[in-house]
Amino acid sequence: MLESVPNFSEGRDRATIDALAGALSGPAELLDVHSDPDHNRSVFTLVGEEDALVAALLAGVACAQERIDLRGHRGAHPRIGAADVVPVVPVDPADAGRARECALVVAGRIGAELELPVFLYGESGGGRGPSFFRTGGPDELQTRIDAGELAPDFGPARLDPRAGGVIVGARRPLIAFNVNLASDDVEAARAIAAVVRERGGGFPGVRALGLSLPRAGHAQVSMNVEDYEAAALHDILGRVEQEAHARGVEVSGAELVGLMPAGAAVAAAGSSLRIAGFNAEHVLELRLLQQADKARRAAG
Repeated sequence: MLESVPNFSEGRDRATIDALAGALSGPAELLDVHSDPDHNRSVFTLVGEEDALVAALLAGVACAQERIDLRGHRGAHPRIGAADVVPVVPVDPADAGRARECALVVAGRIGAELELPVFLYGESGGGRGPSFFRTGGPDELQTRIDAGELAPDFGPARLDPRAGGVIVGARRPLIAFNVNLASDDVEAARAIAAVVRERGGGFPGVRALGLSLPRAGHAQVSMNVEDYEAAALHDILGRVEQEAHARGVEVSGAELVGLMPAGAAVAAAGSSLRIAGFNAEHVLELRLLQQADKARRAAG
C-alpha cells in the first residue's frame, strides 16, 4: 500500500472535518485525523492501493472545494488552498516510483475534473517544497503566475476564489513535530525555529516555523523532520529546550501531527534509556512484522 497525508485548511468546524473524513475513508483506510484550531488545519493519514488512494484523494479535495472558503479563512499555518497539500508517500522505499506515478495521476485528475490549479512539489516537482508556493499566500501566488514566474502543472492558470490551488507530490515519510513553549513569546519561537532548521545551519532536513497560537495561549516551534535518521527527534527537542532556556522560556510539551515511523520512536527510546545499539531489531512486534513480510515476499 501507499500512504497519503493530505492537509486541509479547516481545523475548527467539526461538521466539515467529519465530512472530509467521510470522503477520504470510503475507498481507502483512514488511520488518523489531527485537527488544530489555531493552525485552522486538519491532517489526515490514509493508506490504500493506488486506485483506492486516487479515488479517496479526489473525493477529499472535492469535499474541501465545496465546503471551505479561503476568503474567510484565518489560521496560523501558511496555505494556498482549501486542500492545501496532498502528498503521496511510499511506506516501503522500493515503492518510490509507484508513489510518483500515483501523485501524477492525482494531480492530473484534480486539474482536469475539479478544475483547480495544481502545483507539483517534492520528488514530483524538482525538489521544490510547499513553502515555495505558500510565500505571500494565494494573492501573491496569483501575482507570480500572472507575471510568468511560475505556472500550474495541471488545471487552470487562475486560483479558485474559494478553494485556491492544490500542491501535490510524492515525498519520503516525514514527521510533523511541534514543540510548545510555556509562553506566548512568538519572537522566541521564531528565533528558536531559525536556529534548528536546516536553512539556518541547524539540523539537516528540518523545516521550522515559530507560530503564535492565541487559542491555546502559547507560542510554538512547528517543524517538519524530513529525515529522522539524520535528525533524531530527541536531539531536536534537546536543542529546542536549550535555546528556549537561553531566552528565559520553558518548554511545556511536544506534539505529534499524524503518525510517525516506528524507527523514530525506537531511536528516542534507546537514547532515553541509554541502551547502546538499540534499534528496531530489538522490538518484538517489529521483528515479528519483519518476519511476516519476509514470508509474504517469499511466497510471491
